[in-house]
Amino acid sequence: MSYCKVIPAVTRVKPAHLFGVRLRSTAAASTQRKELKSEDASLDPSCTVVEKPCDVDLISGKAHSERRRISIDFDNTREAYKSKDTLELLRSLLVFKLCTSDFLVDKNKELMDLSKKVLGQRLFEKLMKMTFYGQFVAGEDQNAIKPLIEKNQAFGVGSVLDYSVEEDLTQEEAEKKEMDSCVSEAEKESRGMDHREKKYKAHRQFGDRRGGVISARTYFYADEAKCDHHMETFINCIKASAGSSVDGFSAIKMTALGRPQFLLQFSEVLVKWRRFFSLLAAHQGMDGMAILEQKLELEQLQDSLIKLGVGAKSDIENWFTGEKLGSSGTIDLLDWNSLINDTTKISNLLVVPNMETGHLEPLLSKFTDEEEKQMKRMLQRMDVLAKHAVENGVRLMVDAEQTYFQPSISRLTLEMQRIFNREKPNIFNTYQCYLKEAYDNVSVDVELSRREGWFFGAKLVRGAYMYQERSRAAEIGYEDPINPDYEATNRMYHKCLEYILEEINHNRMANVMVASHNEDTVKFTLEKMNEMSLSPTENMVYFGQLLGMCDQISFPLGQAGFPVYKYVPYGPVNEVIPYLSRRAQENRGFMKGSQRERSLLWKELKRRLFSGQLLYKPVY
Repeated sequence: MSYCKVIPAVTRVKPAHLFGVRLRSTAAASTQRKELKSEDASLDPSCTVVEKPCDVDLISGKAHSERRRISIDFDNTREAYKSKDTLELLRSLLVFKLCTSDFLVDKNKELMDLSKKVLGQRLFEKLMKMTFYGQFVAGEDQNAIKPLIEKNQAFGVGSVLDYSVEEDLTQEEAEKKEMDSCVSEAEKESRGMDHREKKYKAHRQFGDRRGGVISARTYFYADEAKCDHHMETFINCIKASAGSSVDGFSAIKMTALGRPQFLLQFSEVLVKWRRFFSLLAAHQGMDGMAILEQKLELEQLQDSLIKLGVGAKSDIENWFTGEKLGSSGTIDLLDWNSLINDTTKISNLLVVPNMETGHLEPLLSKFTDEEEKQMKRMLQRMDVLAKHAVENGVRLMVDAEQTYFQPSISRLTLEMQRIFNREKPNIFNTYQCYLKEAYDNVSVDVELSRREGWFFGAKLVRGAYMYQERSRAAEIGYEDPINPDYEATNRMYHKCLEYILEEINHNRMANVMVASHNEDTVKFTLEKMNEMSLSPTENMVYFGQLLGMCDQISFPLGQAGFPVYKYVPYGPVNEVIPYLSRRAQENRGFMKGSQRERSLLWKELKRRLFSGQLLYKPVY
């Protein structure tokens, strides 16, 4: 898509709408929520609800606040694999067994390349479709994937479409692309004389962002034309989701839509402003309080800023004269965040408080005209995708990425939510619960949605970049952002999830996708839904797993009437090999850590054998 087509679609959204939206009063938002809650909000008409078939023995229970108490039998293999014929069960067993072999997994790329040379392209593709490709990928294009999507939907499982083609770059090529796209002209000229933080600068030894990452796709910036191509690909995914389902999701990644230099710089600005707020809160004796409980006294804040030399008294007073801003005599973090707005250039956003001098100063000494244009184009592409999603009735899910990109990704996603989530949750942000700050991020964003009266949408994941993030922090020298162990991550996941479920229970203006392969987390969610009397037919709590994995969780949930989705990758065989390589690596750890899925598959095979159903074919 050319820029002449992109720009008109975005210019209708004023820059102030992206960055300078003032906060509405909490009272007004609460009134609006009460009015909405009083209406019949039990069912989103855009969502398909799969009713429990009368012969499915999955749900058992008793009356609970006039609703049935729901429990799912995840050991019922007959229902878990009812959508699979026996050959599909055998393929799953074979693939999962192969994934436990260290040699095969470590050398999977070389072995696939060798197989292609020995067998030829045609036989190689057949072999892949009988094994790894057939297990984890839906098909080559939008037409080829329709039968699988329709079959899954018939058994209560929806789809999140994900075009999984990646560039097959060498490590050297990836590092060069990363350094070229993450270092600005000003940085090249300053030669280390700038005040950038190490965490938010590109480092060649971590330039290949695929290192240590086995469950997330990686994009490297080439040029603006490539970003336009990625945008067109995402648009096609959105259209395919609309064509295959009435309640679909489509996933996007911000690093596919523009030069990552802007994401690094804006992340650093956001983090420094938040850190400055914490410093001022400490000056007022609020150090150690929960982030949303820290409320700066306005007069004392203005005096502190004047003493620090941040600005003249008149300038500082003008900062706090927005609608409702500071009217209570205090400023909290959400009010503070709203001060970061756009005036004439996007680069004007990239101004930070110097903690040594107390003055506001540009993050970089200058931005070229082309860098300004690249920043704006990224925002324009995001806006185009959001509009396409809303027009097609598809919910847009923005994936999480590395912590040095994530603050800006979350903020830009939040700005899209403010615009497009006024009537229902069209845009979903992703929260990585292996991060120490995950709960703070969730609670702050929920509070903002509550004040401003828009629908909060979240996908909760444990996270995909742990090994890379830990080694980068240790090597470069900054605090490890990851929770200390798996148990701490589990606690964080459940804490964030419970907080969002409470928000759904009280206001019915939040949605959450529990994107997890962890059966205990799914059971935790069901228990909390029972306690809060949240019905699955309200379509506010979703579940998500990857295609080809954890069917014993997905399909019982779907057949019991829960909104559950599979991430459905698709693309030509040769071009999804990097994706398949990661699936093999991810399954190695998954299968070695738990024999449960393989034991359930064997259990179902034996059941079919002894009941005379070995030739079973799903009927739908």
